[in-house]
Amino acid sequence: MTSSVSKGCFVFKPSVKKRRKSPTVEDYFTHGSEDTENSKLRFRTCQTLWEKMKADTELLQDELNRKILDSLLAFIRKSVSTFQRGTDDWASRMRAHEIPTAALVLGVNVPDHGMTFQSLSDQLQQSVTPFVVSLQATECAALNHMMQRVLERLMGTSVSVDDEEEPEQRSTIVNQKRVHCSLNTLCDWYKTVTKKAASGTPGKKRSSVGKDMQQHPPIVVIFKDLEAFNPRVLQDFILICSRYVEQLPLMFVFGIATSPSTIQHMLPHSVSSLLGIELFQSLSCTQHLATVIDKVILTSQFPFKPSGKVLQVLVSIFLYHDFSVRNFIKGLQLALLEHFHSQPLSVLCCKKEEALGHATELSHRDVERIQQLPSFMRYVEKQGPQEQVELLTSDNHVKEVCQKLLKDLRKYHKNYYPILRCLHVLTASLPKYPLGKQIRELHISCLEKNVWENEEYVSAMQLLRMMAKDELISALQKCAEILKHGKTKKMRAALFQLDDLLAKFDQPDDAAESTAGEDLTSPGRGLQKKTDLFQLQKTLLEMKKSRRTKKMSQFEILRDQALEFIDSLVRSHLAPPESQPLYEVCYYSSSAVLRRHLNATPRTSIQTALSNPYHYLKNENLRTEDGTVSNAAPDICIVYKLHLECGRLINLYDWLEAYATVVSAAEGKDPDSADYGKVDELKHARFIQAVSELEFLGFIKSTKQKTDHVSRLTWGGC
Repeated sequence: MTSSVSKGCFVFKPSVKKRRKSPTVEDYFTHGSEDTENSKLRFRTCQTLWEKMKADTELLQDELNRKILDSLLAFIRKSVSTFQRGTDDWASRMRAHEIPTAALVLGVNVPDHGMTFQSLSDQLQQSVTPFVVSLQATECAALNHMMQRVLERLMGTSVSVDDEEEPEQRSTIVNQKRVHCSLNTLCDWYKTVTKKAASGTPGKKRSSVGKDMQQHPPIVVIFKDLEAFNPRVLQDFILICSRYVEQLPLMFVFGIATSPSTIQHMLPHSVSSLLGIELFQSLSCTQHLATVIDKVILTSQFPFKPSGKVLQVLVSIFLYHDFSVRNFIKGLQLALLEHFHSQPLSVLCCKKEEALGHATELSHRDVERIQQLPSFMRYVEKQGPQEQVELLTSDNHVKEVCQKLLKDLRKYHKNYYPILRCLHVLTASLPKYPLGKQIRELHISCLEKNVWENEEYVSAMQLLRMMAKDELISALQKCAEILKHGKTKKMRAALFQLDDLLAKFDQPDDAAESTAGEDLTSPGRGLQKKTDLFQLQKTLLEMKKSRRTKKMSQFEILRDQALEFIDSLVRSHLAPPESQPLYEVCYYSSSAVLRRHLNATPRTSIQTALSNPYHYLKNENLRTEDGTVSNAAPDICIVYKLHLECGRLINLYDWLEAYATVVSAAEGKDPDSADYGKVDELKHARFIQAVSELEFLGFIKSTKQKTDHVSRLTWGGC
């Protein structure tokens, strides 16, 4: 009871309710799965595998960027000496009047630039200077904006811009300290900061370079996307900074995506002459991708493998859309996640010891899944009658065979990749690249079908027979280096045979060539004598026969033996993965799913959203039968549906009336009422906005044929 005659304060303790636990990634992964334990195990396996792949790719990217970043850091350290006072070096004094500028050409893989600049900024702050500023064109539309960003990020305080602030607005700021936006302010701040740093006694002995950098650390300004900056704003900023080069140790880093000539196009000579520019060229994005594919995909270290079509989708998106290695890795991550989520037997896609352990713990349902795999069914068909019965009836026998097949699959990969690299080394320099210039092209061809059945393979072998001796020996020596890293008995045996062939190439040629030359010339001696027609015909036939039976040179014999040896390796180890039982455990082949997620067609997505808004919004009020749109749908969906029922020209007034009728039904008005379907100002404004959005999407356009009509741009009614 809370009712009382006297006044009082009543306290109600809140009921303790258990907080609803937000779903985790694992919950989403295991949702709707038949076997929860299997799904959890697959999720943990997938997570462990991805963490290893991610760590290796990040380490690889750091190694690829290290060379250019180290040279860039060395340039900045070298430029620090030009700011020392009292130097007697004439070149240093002349250089001091220029702003040291590093032109960093990164290529067109724009999504990857942020990662490179972040790494550069971190290394600069750790080893060179704490004063590093990164600028983007979107935040530097005007000169005062650029100056404000530079000062705020260096000084760590708010900077006032007189042009943008009214006196009343500035007077309201009391507690917040603000400074004036000018390089004079930055000079005063820099002198104060460097004096404080110099007055402190260092605890340890530093080198001379460290002391110089401590006394006068440079101010590095990074322009991430130089092409996107307003040329006039950039020119004014450089002109202003050039007046302070004796007071501020300024340095610029230009991030260039296209070509170094961009600097000449954006900056006139009067401005570019104020910069001491040095060019730094990074590794091209295609070379970067080739390295990632070589270290992550073309290796037996990781059990997960994308199929040929899946890899083709990822490479096509890279080449025709963004040139982003980071997005390629994200696509590979999506393929990995989809494989483990959609394939219950992916629990066996892990390290050898773990896979063999999981194989012994397979459930009866998993054994049935193995028996239903197409590759396992082909394997069963090749066995004897008694073995077939065992494989189809005994779960324990299937588990034992499964362990053996998993070992064979790993041996297949350990033999596949060295031979693939050997074939690529031999054919990558051939004219017109019959098997592809990049190893990924050859890999995709090998994944699709038997590569030795292609016409391109036959053409490559014919071209190899015309290769010079030194070129062929050099290519075979590279193959030997590749086979040295092989870890199987077959690769060691192949290396032994190849070394034996190379040793024979080094031996001097015998007298076979001179003998062959005598055989060619000896029949011709009879032509010098007088003879009749019959004798001439007989002599010519002997000459023709001698050419056919000409003895081959030592090099030609060894060349044919080497190519036959390479061909035997290709036929033995480069069969497509479909030939291996249980390949479905490791290979992800749903390229259509991957393409739908990564490379969706915008037009189809827009039409799906407009015709069936429930597909994306998942609102039960929007669920309707096929071909209809709920009257509770967004205005643009209603307008889009009504426009499909019209011809080439749409009367705006009739369109508005139809829209008002549908919206009135959505509002629950009585159809017999007087205001049902009436167009008020609000409905009219909503209709105009929906029509404008539809015109912006390209479904309609205004027409001069009739002023109160619009023209329909999509297919359909006429």
